[in-house]
Amino acid sequence: MSVSPPSYASLSASPSASAPVATPTQADLLDFVRRTAADSALIVSLPLDPEGRTWVRLEGPGGSEAWLIGWPPGTGTGWHDHADSVGAFLTARGVLKENSLAARLPTDGWKTLELSEDVDRERRLSAGKGRAFGQHHVHEVLNESREEHAISVHAYYPPLPRIRRYSRTGQVLRLEQVERPEDWQ
Repeated sequence: MSVSPPSYASLSASPSASAPVATPTQADLLDFVRRTAADSALIVSLPLDPEGRTWVRLEGPGGSEAWLIGWPPGTGTGWHDHADSVGAFLTARGVLKENSLAARLPTDGWKTLELSEDVDRERRLSAGKGRAFGQHHVHEVLNESREEHAISVHAYYPPLPRIRRYSRTGQVLRLEQVERPEDWQ
């Protein structure tokens, strides 16, 4: 579920007209999501739906794509990557769990991969905790709470060219779908 975004222009890293825009790094994106998550007025302004995720697009630094996302209890993203974008996300409220793969996967030309036994990583990210990640980072994000909404801030650069969605059965990862920006905006 999408909500109409209020104006958060004050959150953007707006360079002066004469200054060149620097390409944001993973550290810049992590700093942005950390500062944005600390804005309690912004966090409480996100309308929360009891059944589906809600989101508001924000202006990120240096032309990056950023989102404020609400996670009802028991929701998640499923396995996916962000293609050629680097990113960062941080939990602003509640607790999110991230399952990820500690292996670089081939980017194209495959439909099914068998993963080795030692590639799984798990992180629990409580309020104020987050992480940055590189290109082709495969993960899923979950709100495992049965009662509490979680809220997080995400930023990606370059803006997401596509998201690849995967299914996973045991150690088998299967590419299921490729989404483009017009599919989620």
